[in-house]
Formats: sequence, structure tokens, C-alpha cells
Amino acid sequence: MRVERVDPAVTRALRNSVLRPGLPLDAVHWPALEDPEAATFAVIGDDESPLTTVSVLPEPCPWRPDDGPAWRLRGMATTEEARGQGVGRLALDAAVAHVRAEGAVLLWCNARDVALSFYERAGFVVEGAGFVSERDIPHHPMVLALATIGDLFPHSGKFLPK
Repeated sequence: MRVERVDPAVTRALRNSVLRPGLPLDAVHWPALEDPEAATFAVIGDDESPLTTVSVLPEPCPWRPDDGPAWRLRGMATTEEARGQGVGRLALDAAVAHVRAEGAVLLWCNARDVALSFYERAGFVVEGAGFVSERDIPHHPMVLALATIGDLFPHSGKFLPK
């Protein structure tokens, strides 16, 4: 098993089966994921099929538009057989490392309520009221702060010579 950056098309069937079951593959074709700045990560199993996937793209957080640069997490999905084995966290960690390297200070998502504890264990916090998606699935907005005051102001608290 390995984690790698992949073309979003590689994980379309997985995202479809988990996030939009019964709908055509186009239901999880999000053109924004094809932007050169966007990144999709997958944990690839021994049979060369994706076990989990997550995508990130630069996008301002709608409820915190001045906190940035911000990136959005989208389309996270894990096969039923692989859940609870840590593969989702491997993919999420790769995505977080990527957006940090790109200079993001905030990562946000609209998380399904069934996945809130997964994201909370990774450091995300619920921020705002829940809502029900167009497919009647309960969600909550979540954020992960990627920068600390020390990151933003590396000389804070230190003596600066004149």
C-alpha cells in the first residue's frame, strides 16, 4: 500500500460509489479538481486500486474570507473494506502536508456528520451551524488552522536589534 498524488480521474469511481452511489460518474466530476493547483491524493492498495482519496484546492473559506491563503478539502472517500484501518488518515496527512507546503494557513471543508469524529481527530474543528446537503445528508463546516502566531510572526516575543 502506498500514498501518492494521482489524477482525479483515477479516484472518480471510488468517490462515486461512496459519495454519490447510484448516480452517474459525472456526479463526482468536479472541474475545479482539474485545476493545475488542485491536488488529489490516494492510498493505493496491493491490487493497484484506490482505497481512499482526498482532494484539495485553493479556495477562500466562505465564512472566513479574510483568513488565507485558504484551501478547500473536497471529495474524501474510503472504501467500506478499508475504513478503520488508518488509510484515510494517510491520505489526509498527505493533503495537509501539501497545502502547508503551498503556504496555506487554513484548510476548510463541509464534512458529513458521520465523518466529524474522523476530522476532529485530525485537528479540524466544527465552525458554524450544520446543514443538510441537496442529497439530504447532514454536514457541518469545519476548519483546520495550519499556521500559528509564531508561523505568521516568527520574531514575535524575540528581541529585534535596532
